[in-house]
Amino acid sequence: MNDPRPIHPVVLCGGSGTRLWPVSRKTRPKPFLPLIGDTTLFEQAVGRVAGDARFGAPIVVAGAQHTDLIEAQIGPAREHRLIVEPMGRNTAPAIALAAALLPPDDIMLVCPSDHHIADEAEFRAAAVAAAALAQDNWMVSFGIAATHPETGYGYLHRGEELPGGFQIARFVEKPDLERAKAYLASGEYSWNGGIFAFRAGALLDELKAHRPEMAELVAKAVAEGSDDGSRFYPASEPFAAIDGDSIDYAVMENTGRAAMVPADMGWSDIGNWAALQDAMEQDADGNSVRGTADLVDCRNVMASSDGPRVSAVGLEDVCIVVSGDEVLVTTRDGAQIVGKLPGAVNQ
Repeated sequence: MNDPRPIHPVVLCGGSGTRLWPVSRKTRPKPFLPLIGDTTLFEQAVGRVAGDARFGAPIVVAGAQHTDLIEAQIGPAREHRLIVEPMGRNTAPAIALAAALLPPDDIMLVCPSDHHIADEAEFRAAAVAAAALAQDNWMVSFGIAATHPETGYGYLHRGEELPGGFQIARFVEKPDLERAKAYLASGEYSWNGGIFAFRAGALLDELKAHRPEMAELVAKAVAEGSDDGSRFYPASEPFAAIDGDSIDYAVMENTGRAAMVPADMGWSDIGNWAALQDAMEQDADGNSVRGTADLVDCRNVMASSDGPRVSAVGLEDVCIVVSGDEVLVTTRDGAQIVGKLPGAVNQ
């Protein structure tokens, strides 16, 4: 990448993380918790490119209910800009807000705030490759190296080769297990990890072409918004009128310039307790412990407690979570539906 201007990390802080209930709660959701290591997923997201001159200060897009958490965790010494959404409207409007506040030729690196990436050097290398493609007006997604036949992710089918990446031949929705196994065996498919690079002006042009009403309302929300220097507040009325949509549906699956860069960087979306266990350190029997726990004759068990001791005997493929006054016990397979439990829903 020859452009001397820095790549702008755009960190999205949406969602409630209810599948990680009872630890993740509406008042302090998943991004702001130290689930892996001593720092939170949000702190890891903004720190991943810190100190690297190729990247600029982070732009954080979030709701008003989490601004204090963001300011506390990002720290007063770190330069940043915070876009405060009046309400959630999914990822396409959130990304468009950031694009509208940047010069058209600047490059955005769009990152969720709640993912885990083990290899940060590989992440930065993929980001630079993606930025180079974005300069040529490609809409670039990170193609995450698939390590197992996962049915919970969308997939990207690799197409024609490009400098530093590939065209995306097609987007594939979450497959059943047999198709996921076939995708993995072919070597032609990657997971769609929700990390993107765009030239700001090109992204807005694509949005105008495929979601013209959304593009118009975002532009109006920015034009009528207010700025206090470090925080930007889009105007509520036009933003509330947006019919929310994800960036995948609004732009990526409609554009003729969808591209991907391969990224093998130890990625996980930490989407549920089983995914968190997979990203944690494990003993010889596949068990993972956070807090105080005794696991006897257990295999592939995760135990997490913020206080009381957890004792388990003879269990397999189970997650046990104690948080405050709540206790969760689920099989690994059942972890996908934790967010539908009454305790998670009725907060």
